[in-house]
Amino acid sequence: MSVSELYSQYTRVWIPDPDDVWRSAELTKDYKEGDKSLQLRLEDETIQEYPIDVQNNQLPFLRNPDILVGENDLTALSYLHEPAVLHNLKVRFLESNHIYTYCGIVLVAINPYDQLPIYGQDVIYAYSGQNMGDMDPHIFAVAEEAYKQMARDEKNQSIIVSGESGAGKTVSAKYAMRYFTTVSGSASDTNIEEKVLASSPIMEAIGNAKTTRNDNSSRFGKYIQIGFDKRYRIIGANMRTYLLEKSRVVFQADDERNYHIFYQLCAAASLPEFKELALTCAEDFFYTSQGGNTVIEGVDDAEDFEKTRQAFTLVGVRESHQISIFKIIASILHLGNVEIQAERDGESCRVSPEDEHLSDFCRLLGVERSQMEHWLCHRKLVTTSETYVKTMSLQQVVNARDALAKHIYAQLFHWIVEHVNKALHTSLKQHSFIGVLDIYGFETFEVNSFEQFCINYANEKLQQQFNSHVFKLEQEEYMKEQIPWTLIDFYDNQPCIDLIEAKLGILDLLDEECKVPKGTDQNWTQKLYDRHSGSQHFQKPRMSNKAFIVIHFADKVEYLSDGFLEKNRDTVYEEQINILKASKFPLVADLFHDGKDSAPATTTSSRINIRSSRPAVKASNKEHKKTVGCQFRSSLHLLMETLNSTTPHYVRCIKPNDEKLPFHFNPKRAVQQLRACGVLETIRISAAGYPSRWSYHDFFNRYRVLVKKRDLASTDKKAMCRSLLESLIKDPDKFQFGRTKIFFRAGQVAYLEKLRADKFRAATIMIQKTVRGWLQKVKYRRLKGASLTLQRYCRGYLARRLAERLRRSRAAVVLQKQYRMRRARRAYQRVRRAAGIIQAFARGMFVRRIYHQVLREHKATVIQKHVRGWMARRRFQRLRGAAIVIQCGFRRLKAKQELKALKIEARSAEHLKRLNVGMENKIVQLQRKIDDQNKELKTLSEQLSAITSTHDMEVEKLKKELACYQQNQGEDSGPQLQEEVESLRTELQRAHSERKVLEDTHTREKDELRKRVADLEQENALLKDEKEQLNNQILCQSKDDFAQKSVKENLVMKKELEEERSRHQNLVKEYSRLEQRYDNLRDEMTILKQTPGHRRNPSNQSSLESDSNYPSISTSEVGDTEDTLQQVEEIGLEKAAMDMTVFLKLQKRVRELEQERKKLQVQLEKKEQQDGKRVPAEQPSNDTDLDQDADLAYNSLKRQELESENKKLKNELNELRKAVADQASEHSPAAAGTPDSYSLLLNQLRLANEELEVRKEEVLILRTQIVSADQRRLAGKGSEPNINARTSWPNSEKHVDQEDAIEAYHGVCQTNRLLEAQLQTQSREHEEEVDNLKTQLEALKEEMDRQQQTFCQTLLLSPEAQVEFGVQQEMSRLTNENLDLKELVEKLEKNERKLKKQLKICMKKVQDLEAAQALAQSERKRHELNRQVTVQRKEKDFQGMLEYHKEDEALLIRNLVTELKPQALAGAVPCLPAYILYMCIRHADYVNDDLKVHSLLTSTINGIKKVLKKHNEDFEMTSFWLSNTCRLLHCLKQYSGDEGFMTQNSAKQNEHCLKNFDLTEYRQVLSDLSIQIYQQLIKIAEGLLQPMIVSAMLENESIQGLSGVKPTGYRKRTSSMPEGDNSYCLEAIIRQMNSFHTVMCDQGLDPEIILQVFRQLFYMINAVTLNNLLLRKDVCSWSTGMQLRYNISQLEEWLRGRNLHQSGAVETMEPLIQAAQLLQLKKKSPEDAEAICSLCTALSTQQIVKILNLYTPLNEFEERVTVAFIRTIQAQLQDRNDPQQLLLDFKHMFPVLFPFNPSSLTMDSIHIPACLNLEFLNEV
Repeated sequence: MSVSELYSQYTRVWIPDPDDVWRSAELTKDYKEGDKSLQLRLEDETIQEYPIDVQNNQLPFLRNPDILVGENDLTALSYLHEPAVLHNLKVRFLESNHIYTYCGIVLVAINPYDQLPIYGQDVIYAYSGQNMGDMDPHIFAVAEEAYKQMARDEKNQSIIVSGESGAGKTVSAKYAMRYFTTVSGSASDTNIEEKVLASSPIMEAIGNAKTTRNDNSSRFGKYIQIGFDKRYRIIGANMRTYLLEKSRVVFQADDERNYHIFYQLCAAASLPEFKELALTCAEDFFYTSQGGNTVIEGVDDAEDFEKTRQAFTLVGVRESHQISIFKIIASILHLGNVEIQAERDGESCRVSPEDEHLSDFCRLLGVERSQMEHWLCHRKLVTTSETYVKTMSLQQVVNARDALAKHIYAQLFHWIVEHVNKALHTSLKQHSFIGVLDIYGFETFEVNSFEQFCINYANEKLQQQFNSHVFKLEQEEYMKEQIPWTLIDFYDNQPCIDLIEAKLGILDLLDEECKVPKGTDQNWTQKLYDRHSGSQHFQKPRMSNKAFIVIHFADKVEYLSDGFLEKNRDTVYEEQINILKASKFPLVADLFHDGKDSAPATTTSSRINIRSSRPAVKASNKEHKKTVGCQFRSSLHLLMETLNSTTPHYVRCIKPNDEKLPFHFNPKRAVQQLRACGVLETIRISAAGYPSRWSYHDFFNRYRVLVKKRDLASTDKKAMCRSLLESLIKDPDKFQFGRTKIFFRAGQVAYLEKLRADKFRAATIMIQKTVRGWLQKVKYRRLKGASLTLQRYCRGYLARRLAERLRRSRAAVVLQKQYRMRRARRAYQRVRRAAGIIQAFARGMFVRRIYHQVLREHKATVIQKHVRGWMARRRFQRLRGAAIVIQCGFRRLKAKQELKALKIEARSAEHLKRLNVGMENKIVQLQRKIDDQNKELKTLSEQLSAITSTHDMEVEKLKKELACYQQNQGEDSGPQLQEEVESLRTELQRAHSERKVLEDTHTREKDELRKRVADLEQENALLKDEKEQLNNQILCQSKDDFAQKSVKENLVMKKELEEERSRHQNLVKEYSRLEQRYDNLRDEMTILKQTPGHRRNPSNQSSLESDSNYPSISTSEVGDTEDTLQQVEEIGLEKAAMDMTVFLKLQKRVRELEQERKKLQVQLEKKEQQDGKRVPAEQPSNDTDLDQDADLAYNSLKRQELESENKKLKNELNELRKAVADQASEHSPAAAGTPDSYSLLLNQLRLANEELEVRKEEVLILRTQIVSADQRRLAGKGSEPNINARTSWPNSEKHVDQEDAIEAYHGVCQTNRLLEAQLQTQSREHEEEVDNLKTQLEALKEEMDRQQQTFCQTLLLSPEAQVEFGVQQEMSRLTNENLDLKELVEKLEKNERKLKKQLKICMKKVQDLEAAQALAQSERKRHELNRQVTVQRKEKDFQGMLEYHKEDEALLIRNLVTELKPQALAGAVPCLPAYILYMCIRHADYVNDDLKVHSLLTSTINGIKKVLKKHNEDFEMTSFWLSNTCRLLHCLKQYSGDEGFMTQNSAKQNEHCLKNFDLTEYRQVLSDLSIQIYQQLIKIAEGLLQPMIVSAMLENESIQGLSGVKPTGYRKRTSSMPEGDNSYCLEAIIRQMNSFHTVMCDQGLDPEIILQVFRQLFYMINAVTLNNLLLRKDVCSWSTGMQLRYNISQLEEWLRGRNLHQSGAVETMEPLIQAAQLLQLKKKSPEDAEAICSLCTALSTQQIVKILNLYTPLNEFEERVTVAFIRTIQAQLQDRNDPQQLLLDFKHMFPVLFPFNPSSLTMDSIHIPACLNLEFLNEV
């Protein structure tokens, strides 16, 4: 391809720019060879003429097509040069916020200066196990690549992290180590991974400082080796450090700080444990205040210090050592504040004796002040003959002080590193390691000194290693693809390295100058000029004789030679070191002792001054001769040897700007670092060969549009690619055909892309032409049709208008006719109406006349009627008066006659006798009554006389006043009085008239009010009816609302239930994981500690103990202590000792009984106190004391008697049980006895109890009589005088004997006591009843008050709220009542079960006993027979029980569980082992053998666990035991006897229920085991599906030809890619899920569980696919969205075909469905943004923005998503409360639910196949 074709019109190029480094421009016309300039149009539409260097023919760099911009790998660019690399990094960093980019084997990391959510645990797990080129660039991808190559190639790896200060080296290295610790884990329980991470804060505190470029700059280099064992788990680590910047301890530039640990310690100086350090704030110390600002914004030094202390503790540094470390650090600060005063002569100086800082320095280090004060200002000179002590000048003393401070800190730094390495060291053998090198990048400042020289020297060595490695990889790639190898010219920096480190190089001359006694920096610089002036990498500055220039691979650097010799020597005076060696603190002395120094460390100060110490001086000189440069060169050579022996991985950190602004890109700084770190050299090496590489398959899929139609008939893709390239690219040197790939020179892929775009453009034009022609034809046809339609409508309109005119004319005629007719009719009607009115008035007049005449006649009739009635009444009254007079006379005559007869009768004696009977008392009563009445009459008469006299006096007084008044008035007042009387009469009449008017008004108003009240009542009734209707409507509505609320509450409760179930299942999962870990650790300990003679006990006791988390005896709720004790006795002491659950329950029962006893004792004491209070304290009579004593004695005797009888009954009951058990054990169990024998036994027991009660009452009566006699005998002496005084009776004069009286008295006292006791009992009962009633009354009052308050509150509410509130109140009341009833029912059921159980046990034992007796009698009778009799056995039905002997249990478990293969039961009943195990359990229940039940269930559970542990990757085996475990759980529920589980049982199945034992607790154990098996099943299924998901869902072309492959970079050729094609298609996933479904269905797994399994698997498919989509730029395209939607529809179709669509699996795929739709939606306008926000509800804001940032067009016709559109999306979604997590947790597991699923099979219908080898089982 010629140059003129490349540089044609509209071609875009890069031109240099002073501000942006490179600027894009477009050619406005074609370039022709020989042109001296190019006509360009810049992006701002300005025209520029760009001159061309004709001699070198250097044209501007070509720009890549837009489709290649933003690639993950820079080597995927067609044009590889500096502007293309810079532009690609800028676009990814600013537009997509991608900080990582591949450049071949290098990961370029740009510091964002912001927190990004891309380093979480979910991201680590997403990158774990992935190939490096499959995911977006990330530090985790590099770490995974190193870890994978270490495991695959068994070769050590290294990750080399380099870059400028502030570029993020330390953070990148930290994340890489965190990835290793998370993915690999620890090989032991020493938490080595935590220690590895804890070393980072320690090293940052002592080795990092704030610089002008970085707030946390590492001022040393470190290489951390993380060791792994054969299973590639972390076992230890080791750290090597390089070139600590010691000068920072004593000097900091402006706006810089010392090491962080100094400021952290000053921030914590106020703590009590640091008072002795005598520290204050950092501004008070010279060594920490030189930079000016001692605080870093956003950093809390005190908090960081606490983290540092915690890290020290975690790596094993003791608290005492930590205090010693902090003392040494504090002493350095005090040393810097020591004031040195110069003497007058200027040649000597001294330290003030009052200097507190020197005292603190000596105290903290444990040295003598006098010696340190002396040797700070003096030095010792040793010659061959003698030793001199010489004073030093002020500057020399300051230098010596600073040198001592630097040396102390350096020694402490190395000591801490050594102890961290000890903490990270392991005794286990290291199999391999991964090294992480965090080292300084190339540095150049305005003033460069010795530190920059060493740093750049190290970078030269690393760059040489990097170049050779890149060259080696390129060579391996070409040889692997069998491409002719041509030597690639690359920059070799060996001459520069030789200049530095070769013989007589810069370092050798520096060391030689250091040996010279009076060597200076200038002399050394002059030697460099003389020696290396001819070297191409060395130059002399023009204007300086104190500097030199070295031309490094990255840039020229000018070094100032001042201080080189001093820093290289690192001089520390020996006398000061010897003082520190003699410290009384061991840690300080150890810091300065070498391995060779032993005895001198303990010498005294006097011996230090006296000895000649020539050998020691030689040793020390020999040690000091090893300069800093020499040490650094040695350590660097060792590092390079280590790196060369490993496989390196490179991370180059770039600092985007110097202002530390987030996501701000400075092109100048970026280009400078890209040149320095070797990225552009990698590009240059790649561009020198064949940088673009395509596989034949990808090349054909991308460019098959360029293939001619006749060539597509061939099936050989290689041949088609070869012919295509040969026809398109004429120069054969521009491409090469490898074994599996095609290699292209730089720019050829862009040329092919241009041809492809031209082809598409031509096809597009053809399509557009055809479509536009078709559109015009359609338009013409539409216009023609429209014209015809218009004509038709116009003609129709004209015809309709004519018809309308005709219709209007006819209508006018009709209207005129109707109007005339209407007018004539109205005139006629008016005349007729007038005639009618005249007639009406005339007729009315005649009728009124007749009416008035009739009315007058009627009134006359009424008057006549009333007159005649009055006359008739007068006559009747006169007649009635005469009749009454006659009747009165006659009656008076009769009364006189009767009176005369009564008087005669009254004179007779018999009548008097009858009257006198009983009249005496009446007379007395009447006499008394008369007396009382007389008294009252007398009193009243007295009062009446007093009142009368008073009244008379008042009357007299008034008369006198009236007479006086009359006399005064005279006779003239009479008329006036009459007038007044008349006026008063008129007023009275007027008042009467007004009253009458008022009464009439009142009556009228009252009637009106009554009428109004009636109206209001009627209206009220209507309103009430309306209210009732509204209430009914509200009630209906409230019912609907209540239903809705109930639904919501049900949903909330379901959610809470799901969460609770999830927590429980997570606990079960954690338990199984810990159990697995425990087993692994146990196995490892067994292997490690296995010695001859020591072996684990092979018994199954350990298995029993390991699974003893659950109760062993579950026969029933052990609520009775005696039953529990009896069970323990039956089990035996040994077994009871093993069964901790029964022991714990017994302990609990004993505690409850103890509490109950204490409670009863307290009640008894209260009762006694109450009885004591009831005795009146004022009258302590003997009778009362005797009564109380008798009552207490009676109660105590009764209590003792009851206790003794209770114990006796318990003993008899235990003896009876033992006797029954012994007889049952002697005789074999037989058929059940008859009910008569059992009822007979019950009758005997009842009679015995009755007799016992009678005996108890007799004993009580006898004892009471005895106590009474004793009391009577004792009380007789004291009560004798009182009785003598009362020996006579008031109603009899008969003589009574004294003894009889005493006996009678005692009898009466006894009777009184009994009556009093009864009365006291009744009074107590009455008081208790009264108290109870009071309590109830108070409760009712409270309830009534509460209801009144509620009612008042309700009245204030609206009618709707009243109805709702009433419903709520009723619901709460019913709920409380239901709860109370439920508790009562549970108590009754519990008692009922307990009684039934005891009854069953007794019946069973009685039946066994009677059967045994019957069998014994039959045997005796059989022996008495004289001849043989043959007895035929009657065939019995199979009862669904299997019997086995105890010793066959292990064989049963082995054949049925541990060694059973699912294939052996292919044609049998599903879940057959579960049915067999249940039948065995049922027989053990039938014989009431709880030990057998416990042992069988425990062995079964342990056997299942053992099988699952052995086959932990076998889906079929796991599914088999999940179905059997669930079936056994269902059987235990179905046949438990619980009515809730028996609703679907048949009568035959109800016969197979358990009779004796309640296995509820074992059901919980089996449920937990089912959860563990389910989780293992999901884990296996996910392990089989996960490798297929990404390839099938995202990479495979389900729709052929839809996706076009973009050019890929070097990372697609990574060595981590496996050989061969392991890609999967969607059919592979469907086949695998078909296999899962078939296996689970064939093995009888419950359908509900199958639904949950596929819901979980579909969630995993969704999470893995979406996570990869979010982390891969290459799959975020429109075609991928189409492929995803097609794949999801196929999966949905599969679900419907298997009837699994109700599982909720499709709902779990909703985020992936929305992500696919998001990839296909239009992404331009605000309407598109609203549509995306409304559609993507299942995706978080972070996920939506991430997909939009990753969206990549596959063709240049597609458009990228603009940054403005993404900002619009973020603004519209900012109100969402989405989680901050970017990725989905693909390990999340939904809580599983095992619904009850009863079986329709009966136990007697199950057949046991012979292949199970269970012949020892007997059918019962």
